Amino acid sequence: MIRSLTGTLIDVEQQSAIVRPGSGIVASAFEIELLIPAYWGPKLLTRVGEKVTAYCRVHLESQNQGSSFIPRLLGFPSAHDRAFFEVFTSVKGLGQRRAMRAMASPPGEISGWIAARNAKSLQTLPEIGKRLAETVIAELHGKIDPFIVAGSTIEPSPGVLTASGPGEDAISALIALGQQRTDAERRVAMVLSGGGSDLTADEIVARSFALG
Repeated sequence: MIRSLTGTLIDVEQQSAIVRPGSGIVASAFEIELLIPAYWGPKLLTRVGEKVTAYCRVHLESQNQGSSFIPRLLGFPSAHDRAFFEVFTSVKGLGQRRAMRAMASPPGEISGWIAARNAKSLQTLPEIGKRLAETVIAELHGKIDPFIVAGSTIEPSPGVLTASGPGEDAISALIALGQQRTDAERRVAMVLSGGGSDLTADEIVARSFALG
């Protein structure tokens, strides 16, 4: 298993980097193409001709409806970023290449949006629509905390409630009734902000449905 690769950066293309392994007078006669996440490309453009290190992951890309596979080497600027990618691609519907294109922002920023349940910001990423953004939040919330940039401030998306007591119980009840968590939080926030802070969970749920 190739875990890292160090060499001279020869070129950076749309979503790939060409690296000649080795350094100094000990350099290989061959070049390796790395698929890279979208956020890393602009940074690498300023380092062509320099020594770089990529932390790698091997991906077998299916060809001809799975009848054959082509090995692809994925490269990341750190082992930390590679670990985020492994968690990120555990989401159903988010394949390896799609995830590489979707990562137009660094893992720390994406993790902050997930932690804040900020679906709108996630939808600004390539390949991430409304439904997939909600799926990412539902499947990864609570799993990506180690990837949030230290010292960053996470702001909840508009309408999202940080609830406790009856409010959180009401959110859980709405989810059990088929609501997406972001919608449930928005409804409960509207009820509580309208003077419903003394209501029971059942009363909050009833009033949330009256909102239409």
